[in-house]
Amino acid sequence: MTRWFEDIILGEVFALGDHTFDADEIVRFATLYDPQYFHVDAEAAKQSHFGGLVASGWHTVSVGHRMMVDTLFAEEARLRGLGQEPGVSGPSPGVNSMDFKVPVRPGDTVSYELVVTDKRASNSIHGWGLLFNKITAVNQRGELVYRADLVGFSKRRDYKMPLKLKVLLALTKLPLIGPLLKRGT
Repeated sequence: MTRWFEDIILGEVFALGDHTFDADEIVRFATLYDPQYFHVDAEAAKQSHFGGLVASGWHTVSVGHRMMVDTLFAEEARLRGLGQEPGVSGPSPGVNSMDFKVPVRPGDTVSYELVVTDKRASNSIHGWGLLFNKITAVNQRGELVYRADLVGFSKRRDYKMPLKLKVLLALTKLPLIGPLLKRGT
């Protein structure tokens, strides 16, 4: 999230946007990244248990992820436009769960949204917090096609490094003491 950790509001919904999947796009993505027959061959896919061409789950995820990143950039621009300094987003330490509920078919329009469900200060990376997010994707019929529980880092605005940590960090930079301290960790 491109807000400071302290400014993240639990339960706030971020509409990420809609995307309509067409057959050519489904086949193009799958040919490159997930070339299973039910993603790349419409005729063969008719004989599958899907009964026709379906988008790769990874395609569904990738579209949603792109929309999430675009939303983060838009939020950063919005905050700068208000004269505010946006927060700093960090990497993701992982995905806790991911489900593909209903296949995405050519012509389906999928709406994505993100909600921050929880947050806490990081125990291992000082000055950062962890955000626990849920991303969902729903088709035009209101069916849940995809959901995931994601974790991401967000920089803490008001973090003050404890004196003990500052001293240890400074000692690691000394030529004789630094290598000894680094070896002990």
